[in-house]
Amino acid sequence: MSSDLAETTWLDTECRSSLLAGTQLHGSQMRRTVFHHCKFDSVTLRAAQLRDVTVADCLLREVDVAGATLTGVTFPGTALDRVDFTKATLARVDFTKATLARVDLREATSLGVTSGVEALKGATISTLQLFDLAPALAQHIGVTVKDS
Repeated sequence: MSSDLAETTWLDTECRSSLLAGTQLHGSQMRRTVFHHCKFDSVTLRAAQLRDVTVADCLLREVDVAGATLTGVTFPGTALDRVDFTKATLARVDFTKATLARVDLREATSLGVTSGVEALKGATISTLQLFDLAPALAQHIGVTVKDS
């Protein structure tokens, strides 16, 4: 069963070992919020405002942050379904029309960005992540890559 937490305000909140499946968080405001060992599955954060949020040791799958504003958000940690608990996973995340500032994605194990790759402006990524994002970036700017 999903929860409707749309347009809620989260201030100085810590959420541990939780499952957010089908949760509606659109229009929410989160400030100084920390998520530890949580699983986000089919979560909607459309038009939400996240400021100084840490998503640590979490798995994000089918998360919609279209139109959201993320400022000072970090993703350290690991996917809960992996043995190596050192980095966060973003699988199939929609960043369409999101606004990012001081967002650090370097410690995420994967960046499965489905759409909105142009909204990653304002994010910091690693060199290896750049290689992972290269096909989506090339498609976005209309570059065809062929090896033969």
